[in-house]
Amino acid sequence: MNLYSQARLLQPASMRPLQTGKIMQYQAFIDSLDHDTCPDGLEPCLQALWYEAKGEWNTAHEIVQQMDDIMAARIHAYLHRREGDDWNSRYWYRRTGSTFPGDQGLESEWDTLVRGLAE
Repeated sequence: MNLYSQARLLQPASMRPLQTGKIMQYQAFIDSLDHDTCPDGLEPCLQALWYEAKGEWNTAHEIVQQMDDIMAARIHAYLHRREGDDWNSRYWYRRTGSTFPGDQGLESEWDTLVRGLAE
């Protein structure tokens, strides 16, 4: 069970979105970063992480802002941390029941998120 599935189980059924889009293998996702376009049909949380890795923070932020689940909120927290907005980032970490990962590097956190979502 991946991190996305675990996070969905923690939510009340009424708050669980239907998972839309495909989940990729970790290495296939990493390899996709060599391309100019996001893979078609990719699951939205992975889309957000793909765009962030490509330097398109605003696109990544728009994706997670439209979602209302724990995993999207967790990525939202990461994005604000990446941006340097610690206050906003801490707010989103609290919403997910997580603590601010000040000791974890941003690249390590991104990789943890991707590995949690990828198969």
